[in-house]
Amino acid sequence: MPGRWGDEVGGAGEWRDLNRRAWNERVPIHTASAFYDVEGFLAGRSSLRDFEPAEVGPVDGATLLHLQCHFGQDTLSWARLGASVVGLDFSDTAITAAIDLASRAGLADRAEFLCADVYDAVAAVGGRQFDVVYTGLGALVWLPDIVRWAGVVADLVAPGGILYVAEFHPVADVFDDDDLRANWPYFNPDGMRFDDDGTYTDVPDGTVTEHNGTWNWTHPIGSVVSAVIDAGLTVELLHEFDFTLWPRWPFLEQRGFTWHLPPDRPSLPLMYSLRARKPAA
Repeated sequence: MPGRWGDEVGGAGEWRDLNRRAWNERVPIHTASAFYDVEGFLAGRSSLRDFEPAEVGPVDGATLLHLQCHFGQDTLSWARLGASVVGLDFSDTAITAAIDLASRAGLADRAEFLCADVYDAVAAVGGRQFDVVYTGLGALVWLPDIVRWAGVVADLVAPGGILYVAEFHPVADVFDDDDLRANWPYFNPDGMRFDDDGTYTDVPDGTVTEHNGTWNWTHPIGSVVSAVIDAGLTVELLHEFDFTLWPRWPFLEQRGFTWHLPPDRPSLPLMYSLRARKPAA
């Protein structure tokens, strides 16, 4: 995972353009991958983790906005639970794929997909507010300003509604890919640029990715919680989990659909969830 930190982020749009090119190139790889198993999803598989619907609660009849939705599997899984959903992502390739997936899944009447940057979400949805604003795994690391994000989210949540975040735990980002050896900063407000080919899913033989530069930011738990509180939301739960959903290190043990540290390794938080409510009007 070659990278560097402490560099100046080139211009106001450099990080965004770099990340968008990388994601646009990887969307067709992801939609064809066994990792995302589109055919299984179309056959009825939900891409949500069991704890997410349990912590959000019933969504039948609710409006739900999914920020940074990629090509829409999680978004459409909420639609299958009865929500009227809007998915938003800055990748036009991902949004095109999401619209196609909604049609193939027979959910086009319950789902809308919009191409926009998350910081522009309020304008993109026309000022609408939602019962649930949801952001899923691996989303926050792509955003440089968590305080600005929280302000946008607070504007999008309807009075009495909730923000729900399910994320990989930022403490895991400090370690190397091969061992529990701290090699990266936990506090890195300047971000890190990486140049990695391929992607986190399986890749067809012979595939070579060209747009490999990306910018990432680690947002400590305290920064996320404080930003949400300062934006006017009330935190109702913050849970940490000792499992993850992919082989983050080669020595993790798979147990069903989750991956765990073996007994001879120290326990670490690998994922977390947060639910925060906007006061009723």
